[in-house]
Formats: sequence, C-alpha cells, structure tokens
Amino acid sequence: MLRLLHCRTIAAVSIALGLGAAPSAVAQIGGQQAFSFLNLPPGAKVAGLGGVNVSARNSDPTMMLSNPALLNADMEGRLALTFVDYLADIKQSTAAYAFKPKQEDAKNRLGISLTYLNYGEFDQYDAAQNLLGKFSVNEYAAGLTYTYVQGPFTLGGTGRLAVSGISGNHSVGLLADVGALFKHPEQDFTIGLAVKNAGYQLKPYAGASREPMPLDVQIGATIKPEHMPLRFSITAHHLQQLDIVYLDPNQRGQLDENGDPIVKKKTLGDKIARHFAVGGELLLGQNLSVNVGYNHLQRRELRLENTAGGAGISFGVMLRISQFQLDYTHAGMHASGGANYFTVARNLNTLFVKKQ
Repeated sequence: MLRLLHCRTIAAVSIALGLGAAPSAVAQIGGQQAFSFLNLPPGAKVAGLGGVNVSARNSDPTMMLSNPALLNADMEGRLALTFVDYLADIKQSTAAYAFKPKQEDAKNRLGISLTYLNYGEFDQYDAAQNLLGKFSVNEYAAGLTYTYVQGPFTLGGTGRLAVSGISGNHSVGLLADVGALFKHPEQDFTIGLAVKNAGYQLKPYAGASREPMPLDVQIGATIKPEHMPLRFSITAHHLQQLDIVYLDPNQRGQLDENGDPIVKKKTLGDKIARHFAVGGELLLGQNLSVNVGYNHLQRRELRLENTAGGAGISFGVMLRISQFQLDYTHAGMHASGGANYFTVARNLNTLFVKKQ
C-alpha cells in the first residue's frame, strides 16, 4: 500500500511542480525515479535563466548546485538562502555557502549546501478507501562541493546525501555531480559541462525495489558581447537520452475530415528542441539586472490541450542593496500558475571584519 501511495504521490507532485527538466521521471516512467527533486532549480538565478544552466558564472553560491565547477572566488564567504513557493502549498528551501579551505591556496574552493522540499500533507486511505488520517511527504539533500582551478579551466565535484520520506518511511541515496568550466581569459565567455545525479539508492522504501537516479548530462555556454549590456546562455540537458518526447496516448487530439482522431507523431525538430533551455540577462548596472528564460521541454510537457499559458517561461530581477543581493524569479509551471523564487545572499566575512 505504501508503494502505491509513493508512486501516486510522487507522480502527482512532480507534475504539479513542473519537473519538465526530468522527463523520464514524470512523463515516461512517472514515479520510478528516486530523488527527482534534485533536478529542480536551486535558486532564483538559474530559475530565471530557463531552469537549467551550467555556464553562468557569478557570485551566487546556489549556482554550484547547477554545476560544481561554477563555484568560484567571487562566492567566497557568501551565504545564499532560497525560498520557493510552488503550486499546491509545496515549499522548497535551499542554503548554500562557499569558502576557501586555506587562505594561502587560491586554486581550491569548498562549498556546502542543504535543500529541503516539503510537499505538505495528504489524505491516507486503506485498500477499502477508508480514511486513515493524513501523512506528510518531504525530501532533503546535503552536499559538499570542491573545485580546483588550473588556468582557464575549473574542475569540480559534489557529493550529496539525499533522503526522501513518506509517512514515516524513508529512502536514502548517495549521489555525485562532476563538472568542468572553461572561462575565456580575455572575453566574457564561458562553456560548462556537468554530469549530475549519478549515484545509487542505498535504501529503498520498505517493500519497494531500488530505483534509478535522475541522471542528467548537460552542456552549455554563456556569452556577453562586447559593448552590449546583454548576456546570453544556452544549455542542452538530458544528453544521455536522445528521445525525451512523450506523447500521451490518452490525450484527445484533433479530428480529421472523417471524424477520426489525428494521431500525433514525433518530429525531429521537437526532439532536438526539448533538449534546450535559453536565458538572457539585461545588465542595467552593477546593482540591477533583469533575467528572462525559456525551457521548451517544460513548455511542451506542461501545456494543456488548448493552451500553454506561461509554462516554460520565466522572468526575474536581481537587485543589490548595501551588502545584500536579492534575486526574484517567477517561473511559469502551468496555465493555472507558477512558482516564485526568492534568493538572498550576503558575504559573511564582512560581518566579522573589525573596522579600523
């Protein structure tokens, strides 16, 4: 019974969250991948760039959860806290902090992170549909990130322990991300590569078999043309799986002239487009920028039959006030609404520096 609750709950919640970045977990084999929440955007910045990004190098520590190689010197001593308000009272919180292991070593960086996702409470029934009460569903992950810089290249890795709980029953997994970043020595141009969520389910749910991890291979580039206040990013995801198109066999489509339903077919263009997310930043100064992003997979997976609404489209803004950096993004998840991301970051080192 618990297994049935697990599958139904995770499948329903995944769709509600708009996990377009995890198609094998939602559309194709819903409920059969563990810890799919690790594919959710960790902060407002990446959410505003289309939800997937491995190359946008900045000072936001949450970006190291998108690609460990994005951990850099500008993040040193900075703590970032993210709160996400999803649909159906689902909440997500993320904390990320970056630091140097030794003051004299400029090539190494360390980062720690913690993500918590609360799906709320659900009604629990027995096999005869008698109400037994309510149960909670939550997931969390703790990670340690390390990077090493050699010339224009940065190599990084993250080890992560993930736990998922349903009604007092828990599943435990051990996962790892590895990433690389190339930063052009003269131009504002970066290329990133990340293999995310490779791992093993140490403990499955009681009565359940082990499930695969939400593996995702991503590559992307970010460039700012010289003398232009614009920065562009493009990211390809789920490269380990060529075809991520899902066509719902139960969805009613248009009818032909004989009144027979027109069977939808996969196209090469759609197969390619679903692998990409794009984002842009309008730089209005050092203390203000505006983001916009588009994720084609989310757009296609989360649309209704007659409308897509704002699904797959995100808008965000970054504002620096004194020592604080504030990021906000609204990401469309469905025709009925979307998710709101709030990230606040500050350098903690300046809190403990004595004034001369």
